[in-house]
Order: sequence, then structure tokens, then C-alpha cells
Amino acid sequence: MYTGYGFRSYEIGDVDVVEHEGKYHLFHLTLPNHDYIAHAVSEDGLNWRRVKNALFISDPRAWDDDMLWTMHVSADPYKPGARRMFYTGLSMFERGRVQRVGVARSDDLYAWHKDRSGKYPLEIPGIYYEHRIDEGRHWVSFRDPFIFDEGGQKYLLAAARVNHGPIIRRGCVALAEEVGRDQFEFHPPLFHPMQYDDLEVPNLVNLNNRYYLIGSIREDVKVHYWYADSLTGPYKNFSDNVLMPQGNYAARVSRAGDRYLVWNFFFKGLTTRGQHLMAPPKELVVDESGELRLKSFSGFERLAVDSFSPSDTEAMRPLYKNPHAAVQIEAGTCWVRSSSGFEAFLLPGEHRNFILGGELHMVGSGKCGLVLRLNDQGDGYYLSLDLYKGIVQVRAWGSKAGGSVEESFHYQQLQAAHYVPKRDAHPFRLIAYEQYIELSIDGYVLLTLADDQYTSGEVGFYVESAGVRIDDMKFTVLDGGETDIYPHGIPETQSLT
Repeated sequence: MYTGYGFRSYEIGDVDVVEHEGKYHLFHLTLPNHDYIAHAVSEDGLNWRRVKNALFISDPRAWDDDMLWTMHVSADPYKPGARRMFYTGLSMFERGRVQRVGVARSDDLYAWHKDRSGKYPLEIPGIYYEHRIDEGRHWVSFRDPFIFDEGGQKYLLAAARVNHGPIIRRGCVALAEEVGRDQFEFHPPLFHPMQYDDLEVPNLVNLNNRYYLIGSIREDVKVHYWYADSLTGPYKNFSDNVLMPQGNYAARVSRAGDRYLVWNFFFKGLTTRGQHLMAPPKELVVDESGELRLKSFSGFERLAVDSFSPSDTEAMRPLYKNPHAAVQIEAGTCWVRSSSGFEAFLLPGEHRNFILGGELHMVGSGKCGLVLRLNDQGDGYYLSLDLYKGIVQVRAWGSKAGGSVEESFHYQQLQAAHYVPKRDAHPFRLIAYEQYIELSIDGYVLLTLADDQYTSGEVGFYVESAGVRIDDMKFTVLDGGETDIYPHGIPETQSLT
């Protein structure tokens, strides 16, 4: 996990990741000041170390002397092997009310130089978009640039607002075509859903000859997507167009070999003032119906240090010793049952970083789920699984010292998602890695969040007036790797190069 380090707990903002020569390069905003764009590198996509910062705000009276906002790194078409970073800048003179897009260039991803040729910054035109501070929100939206390459032709996408309609429904994705060297011609919006205040951090990918537009929505703090058969649309949505559940934001898509990876930061507590963490990446795929899905990052497998499968009934202990509950393990198949009331069946040992996988078969109409980081009082995380309706929820549930009777426990739903059950068998995969929790059903990620209320404890399954058969159960212990940006102590200034 990558977190911000400093005075505040929410210092990491929007991210962008580039894979180059076997390393991942992370660029991210720093909150709340937005005064520089940070740079970190990783060999595995999970553990990171800080290097020299990429960009800083300019000197006073420059167009970007106030704040730097979201960026995107792509190949520089005018210099083989080089990169250019489109970034958002704000000026003090306008009190940050006008957003513009500039460019910085680099030959090695470490040393960046702003383009001061006079072709930048780009300003959004008024023919299609709000472009004056006396319109709409009384600020000019033109941020979160993204470069899409269509057979060598470059297009610039950005978060913007149309210049008509209800004020809180003007959010759109602006579109500009690169018609010459660093020359852009603006077109009508690529997409205006006529629903949101802003459509932030747009991404566009072409998968299976279909265009998928991905963006983040402030109203529900989720990542959504839309699709079209041509680049310019029209863009449509499925009945469920949520790509990442609540708390995940500012998703960026990057290419890593023949895969597309999705990176984002997570709001702990679902507020902009909670702690921000960058979640591990997920692989972006298209399912058989043409809908976008996320799959677990393969890099977790390389962290495995031990694994086992329960071989007998005594390998799982009941937490509450419910007389109506029992566990049975034979030939690699595990049955957990409770004809009345609740029981949790726990694997041996206490664990923080692990993968638990297998295949679930529900018997009866009661309740079932997974538990992790439980103590002897049953305090910990509960993952509720409604395998008939396709609803999954994760809760933090436990005792609370002091206070009144009503305040003696807490029960907090952290995240929820749903899916369409397709068969009686339900392959599952639960990953816990430092503060990160991820649940996949049928091979696709449904829950992805960060929380640190419970740091370690026992892991297992629960049933309530139900029976569950678990086939091919496997428990894998992972090597912990919470990111230390200074792994060898506080460095000398010159080591950050």
C-alpha cells in the first residue's frame, strides 16, 4: 500500500502510473497544497519508494504558480523514447478559478522540464464549453488531461463543463484533436451525460473493438464507465455501470505489456478528509457480455511465503461453540453448518496478509460469509455473501470500550456491491494485504477498500441457519510489505535522484 507521508493523513491525491523497463513509475498529487507532483517507483506494483519529485508550481506570475492538479504521462510523438506529461495548472492571480493544461517533457521519467515554448498552456474555448469565471460555477473547468492514441492520431480528453443547461448537470468530457506539433483543435464534448456536476479523470481505452470511457463521479464517490462503437460515440451505459465501488476514485488506466491495469486512490471513510491510500492495481478485462470487469493483480502471487489446505475437521475451530453448528472436512471438501443461530469457523493462527480462495456452494436459505482479523470476542471484519441475490457487503463489527450501553459496540458497513449469480458454484478469492481488503466472486473483483480498524486476527467462514460446502480451499500467507518511502532511513538530499 502506498500512503502519503507528512503532516496530514490525506496527502496522496490523483495518480498516474507508467510501466517502463520492468518498473512502475507512480506520479501523484500532494494534498492539500497541490504544490508539487510526487514520483515513486516500484518493481512489483505493491511496494514503492519515493524518488525525485517530478514538477513544482512555478514562480509567482506564472500561469501555474498556485496549484498543480491531475496529470497524465504518455509517449512523446516528436521524440522517440521520450515522454510528455500533460498536467493541470492554476494561477494565484485568478485565485485558482481558471484551469489550464500544460506540458512537461522527460527523456528518462526522472528529470522533467516544463514546455515554455509559448504553445502552452492550453485554454478551453467557449464555443462548446464554459470558459469564463462569470459562467456556471464561476470557475473554468479544464483539468485531468488524458491522451488517447488512435493509430498514431492523438486526442486530448479532459474534465470540463458545457456552457448550457442546469448548473449541476454540466459535467462533460472535453475532446481536442492534435492536428499539428503541439497544436490542438477542440471539438464538441466526447460525452455529456447531462447528469453530473463533473465527470472527473476521464480515461479512454479500446478493447475488443469497442471504446470504453471511464470516469469518476463526485456525487457517489465511485468509478463509472460507458461504451461506444466509435471513438466519438454516442456513449451508452449498462444497467450497472459502476466499475469500482464507493470510496475508490480518480482511476487511471495504464498499459503494462499486453494488459491494462487500473490504479486509483481510496478515500478511507468515504470523505475527502479521510486518509487517502493508493490501492493495489487491478487488471481491466471485458466479459462475455461486453461489460468491463476487474481481476485481481497477479503480483500478489509473488508475495506468497506459505500455503495450506485444511486436511481434517480439527483444522477449523468454532468460535462460539454453538451446539447447533458443526464442521466436517473430508478429501479436501469442507462443510460448515448451523441449523440455528450463528457460528464462525476459524482457520489456525492469526494473520494479517493472506489470500483465501476456493469454491462456495450454498445449502439452504440462511446466511453465510467470510470473517477476517477476528479476536476471541468476535471483533473484526465480516463479509456478508448473499449468493442467491448476488449482494456482497463488508462490515467492521466489534466491541467498544466505555460509554453507554448503546455505545458499547460499533457496526459499520464499509462497502457494498452486487453481481449476477450465474450458477450454484461460486469461486471466491479474499485478499488481505496491510490495510487493503479485496473480494472476488466468479473471478471478478467486487469489493476493494482500505481500513485499519483491525490489524490482525483469525480468518474463516460463518453460517447462520445455513450450510455451506467449500471446495478446493487454499490459504496462502503473504509477505507483508507496507510501503516505506525511505526504506533505509532518512536519506541525504542527493539520494532522492
